Amino acid sequence: MCSMNEELINNPDLSYQLAEQKAAQYFQSLYVQVKQKTFIPTLTKDIHSWKQNHIHHPILSFFIRGKRKANSNGYYSYIQWLDYMGKLDSYLDRSMSYIYMRDLGKSLESPDTQARVSRVVANLKNHLTQNDANKGDTKNDFSMYGLYRMAQKEGIESTMIWLINKLKRVSSNIPKGMDAEQAQRKLIKIIAGVIMHVNEEMDNDVSSESRKQKLDEAIRLGYSYGLTYPFIDDLLDAEVLSDKEEKQYSNLIRTTLITGTVPKLGEWTGTNKNLIKYIHSELREAFEYIRAHQRPETLTSFFEQSYVFFQSQEVDRLKDLSNPNYTNEELYIPIILKSSSSRLIIRSVISAPEDEGFDHRTFFYGIYNQLADDFADMFDDMRDGAVTPYTYYLKYHEKRPDLINPFELYWTVIANLIHNVYHSDAKTCEVMLDRAINGLKRFKEKWGSQKYNEVMKLFSSRNPKFNSLIQTMVGKADDVDFFDKLLRDHMIANLKNERKEQEKFADTIKIVRKQINDILLIPQSEDNDLMKNPIIDAANYSLESDGKRLRPIITWVMGINEYGLNKSAIMPLLKSLEYMHTASLIFDDLPSQDNASIRRGRPTLHRVYNTAIAELTGLFLTQKAIEEQASLDQFDTKTVLKLIQYTAQKTEDMCKGQVMDLDSKGKKLTLDQLNQMCFYKTGLAFEASLLMPAILAQASESEMEALKKFAYHAGIAFQIKDDLLDVEGDLSLLGKSIGKDAENNNSTFVSVLGKNGAQKAMWDHYCFAVEMLQEVPRNTNFLKHLLNYLVNRDH
Repeated sequence: MCSMNEELINNPDLSYQLAEQKAAQYFQSLYVQVKQKTFIPTLTKDIHSWKQNHIHHPILSFFIRGKRKANSNGYYSYIQWLDYMGKLDSYLDRSMSYIYMRDLGKSLESPDTQARVSRVVANLKNHLTQNDANKGDTKNDFSMYGLYRMAQKEGIESTMIWLINKLKRVSSNIPKGMDAEQAQRKLIKIIAGVIMHVNEEMDNDVSSESRKQKLDEAIRLGYSYGLTYPFIDDLLDAEVLSDKEEKQYSNLIRTTLITGTVPKLGEWTGTNKNLIKYIHSELREAFEYIRAHQRPETLTSFFEQSYVFFQSQEVDRLKDLSNPNYTNEELYIPIILKSSSSRLIIRSVISAPEDEGFDHRTFFYGIYNQLADDFADMFDDMRDGAVTPYTYYLKYHEKRPDLINPFELYWTVIANLIHNVYHSDAKTCEVMLDRAINGLKRFKEKWGSQKYNEVMKLFSSRNPKFNSLIQTMVGKADDVDFFDKLLRDHMIANLKNERKEQEKFADTIKIVRKQINDILLIPQSEDNDLMKNPIIDAANYSLESDGKRLRPIITWVMGINEYGLNKSAIMPLLKSLEYMHTASLIFDDLPSQDNASIRRGRPTLHRVYNTAIAELTGLFLTQKAIEEQASLDQFDTKTVLKLIQYTAQKTEDMCKGQVMDLDSKGKKLTLDQLNQMCFYKTGLAFEASLLMPAILAQASESEMEALKKFAYHAGIAFQIKDDLLDVEGDLSLLGKSIGKDAENNNSTFVSVLGKNGAQKAMWDHYCFAVEMLQEVPRNTNFLKHLLNYLVNRDH
């Protein structure tokens, strides 16, 4: 056991008691200022100076508003409008200055901080404005595409692949009863915060290799620390666990922080056993990673701050809004502790050197941020029965005249920070008042004027002149909005929209797959009653197995939803696609080719019947596909002939691909050869499912060319994922044998590039495919989610 934990083990509450004493002293100083109302004259003077930059002449305001092309609800359009109006630089400057204060604990009066902010603003402005022509996922930094492309610029693709896989698992394990979008946003925010801290600690002349290593560690440390938000704070706040489970889980976390070791899960009898098993495993891995990357001199600080953070959260969590007897100290001291320790932890997480200035500023700053958040969420918190200074004051202010008005304390904290912590720095005053007025504007916009006025009447009635000044600023002041709020709203909207689209995609797959399954089976011919045709039975055996039906589903969605083709008119085309695909699988599985024993979770056709029947069935299904296409009688004859000709050409190319595959056994292929073979074997099938409805709809050549390029990259990405699954997949999920490629000595993307190289190649092709979708003049949401499925699937 590390010696740094001995004090915690012997007296686990000592560090918390010491932190409480410091917080109590801070609270007492704020209490005196609130009672004396020193914030009113101080901030009145500040605001009168501040408003010169924010309240314009009425005529000028009229023309500015007349030019307003967008509001802040539209992320890209609002950035464009700010740039057009010449406001983007100042907007980003106040936003980054605020982040340097809040997240990095910097002082804005420092010339070094000012220079760093300026560099960040210049880079961010360039990033936001250089790609205005881009659309969709290619402009979304937090999409899988955006994350991977950013990682490529830094040379940390493998790290980002690791993170994308981790985020996917977290998302799939967030239980009902928790806000999935907020949980994901908080996790991403923490990762970004840790990266910012690591960037700040790097020297300007750091080598590229060292930078890669530091960014790799920052992402992994950020994820490891960030997990505590969804899987400790949010989980314990939500009504997901039973009372017994919650107590057991809290004790497990407390034991970890006291001893420095994650205990075994032991017997878990609650209904959330599988969820807790996953969380325990993930948090244990994260905790051990953080501990392994701590320097001895920062390890004690890490455990002590983590314990203070957890304990202050627990103290707040156990409060009951029906209890009328909480003191002001009981309401505010845990807030001071949790709001400061949550950010103090980050520097110990990254093993940053001690910085008294950072610790000092961060300790005093935290309560400001928490009071601002609690004000914004007061009605949600009241609905949930959560105890915050605002909900408690709302409920008991008439019975408890001793209660501090949290809104008055909020302004007191602002005045104290500006003049006592940041030494009356003009830039700090500007940014903090921007933020305060913006918070009130956002609250008014969210809840409406009537509710806002009721709140202001309650919280500001004892200070009418000051309140009148504040409300004038809320009503008239411009240029007080912030990029992090815009980004927050944009991320949440994107995550919610993404979830809805994924659900729609899954529903579409399920519905269409069933309808396709219903039409696939081939009836026995009634022409010859003397002998049952084993070929049809064999064909139906292969068709009725548990296939994904991706190709006909793609054709269905594109043909009916995007090209407006008649559903009944293209049914023969859907059948033909699945008949051809099934035929190709039958041929692939033959002893003379891949010699597979399992396909779609069942014995392969030649194992159930024999090789001759399997060969004849494959031939039969190929011809049956042509027969179906020839029956597309609701389309122009020349168009149908063009379709059949295209089918014949692609079948020929697919045969070439299989010949290349067979000829490659025992040989080491080059990447170019592998790409070509893979496209012939896999990509062409995707191309056909896209091009066939496009041909019937007589789409333009440019659109069909974009679809071909998309299919090329999507097909290769699909094949690389197949190769990866053949190495690391689960037989029960895959429905076919694992390790067949190695057994047959086949060249695969894994054997040619290695596992890491194959993963990078898959994501490269994924990104190229996303870019190609921007060239398709249709709604491509289905294809986007299909692409996501292809690279994220487990079977």
